[in-house]
Amino acid sequence: MSNQTSPSQLLELLAAQGLSLALAESLTGGLLSSTLVDVSGASRVLLGSIVAYHSDLKHQLLGVSRTLLQEQGAVDPEVVAQMAAGVRTKLANATGTDDERVVGLATTGVAGPDIQDGKAVGTVFIGISAHFGDYVYPFEFSGDRQTIRAEAVNAAINALGEHFN
Repeated sequence: MSNQTSPSQLLELLAAQGLSLALAESLTGGLLSSTLVDVSGASRVLLGSIVAYHSDLKHQLLGVSRTLLQEQGAVDPEVVAQMAAGVRTKLANATGTDDERVVGLATTGVAGPDIQDGKAVGTVFIGISAHFGDYVYPFEFSGDRQTIRAEAVNAAINALGEHFN
């Protein structure tokens, strides 16, 4: 990622395009949502967030394939892609918003301290689902749990911001 996008810049970019944002969080556990709602006026863009930490919730609330979760685990590029698409559809439908006007943004990964599903601590995937396409971004971060989660939030904001800069 070459450009740094602040939370307020991201919200402004989405608002300028008439887009709404739907979030699905796993390893960030609501930190991405919190970072965005710290910005005054976030409600103009942010529809809501689903924190689906447990794999059963990823399946039941976000529509992630149960077979995929069982075979690959929760820390997987296809899982985060399905999380982003699922939250986009779910929150668009729940709010009566045209899904062409909603962007799904999702996070999954391993914040530590232990390896999860055979994935190393610091492995993070960011997923985007939008009218302009579906994207998955892999990252490897180092540091403690809080650092990895904070880096994942920044990476998610920057990854989506790249599509508008």
